[in-house]
Amino acid sequence: MLVVIAGPSGVGKGTVHARVREALPDAVLSVSLTTRPARPSERDGVDYHFVDRATFEQAIADGQLLEWASFAGHLYGTPREPVERAIARGRIVLLDLELQGALRVKSARPEALTIALVPPSKEELERRLRARATEDDAALERRLELIRAQEHEWQQFDAVIVNDDLDRCVAQVLAAIEAAL
Repeated sequence: MLVVIAGPSGVGKGTVHARVREALPDAVLSVSLTTRPARPSERDGVDYHFVDRATFEQAIADGQLLEWASFAGHLYGTPREPVERAIARGRIVLLDLELQGALRVKSARPEALTIALVPPSKEELERRLRARATEDDAALERRLELIRAQEHEWQQFDAVIVNDDLDRCVAQVLAAIEAAL
């Protein structure tokens, strides 16, 4: 089974993914390719596969990506082969994506379960992004503008879950997965 858990940056996707994997130890988190530089806490091959633009563009040309998207000046994509291999082995595969990539997966794999994590408010999302301190003010403002523009598109997902209480949010994600099995 393919499960897409998507949401804007700062909504808590990483934390929710970690808790879902604790509850479903046989689930596999797909590791995406990206052209953005690694943050200090990130490890290549664990958080992302960090590649240059030419390598990423070759993966697109070779059909090696299930989906890919451009976001905040960088490319992100899901390697196809590890996902298909894990699904063939009967595993639940979790994808951590932004809106654009999630909708591409939904289009290519309509059987995939798509779950949108949304913040309790725009103000809370901005607070979380500022607390992360991973972007300068201009980049943060561009990110917030894009998130506001995409707001209505989250309703295209199979489930929309507000991440205002982590335990409740994770329980709702797990319930959605269980119902889809």
